[in-house]
Amino acid sequence: MGVLLIYDGECGFCVRWAHWIAARLPAGVRVEPWQSMDLEEQGLSEREAQAAVWWIDGKGAGARRARGAEAIGRGLVAAGGFWSVVGRLIVHPPLCCLARPAYALIAANRHRMPGPRRGAS
Repeated sequence: MGVLLIYDGECGFCVRWAHWIAARLPAGVRVEPWQSMDLEEQGLSEREAQAAVWWIDGKGAGARRARGAEAIGRGLVAAGGFWSVVGRLIVHPPLCCLARPAYALIAANRHRMPGPRRGAS
């Protein structure tokens, strides 16, 4: 049973966040861009992977999947310490009701967010 965080490797903001969270996650949690993996193996379509970050805990039909704000929250919980508290707030009411639209707004405008641009070194 493995844990996997899937993000958009062509989005500068997403790459920046993925590197930040990867440095804080425990060993055994993989952080991978969707462009470099077999999405079908993870039970995702390209459209789903393009639309949001994903947290997948386990494999096959029994895997637990979270997308968007909930995936971010689960990553923060796994990071531990202070970030665990923030993550729990994000995934539970009442803040999850704010986190979901906030995530959608950020995702829709991620090309405007800070981070390295595709092809930049």
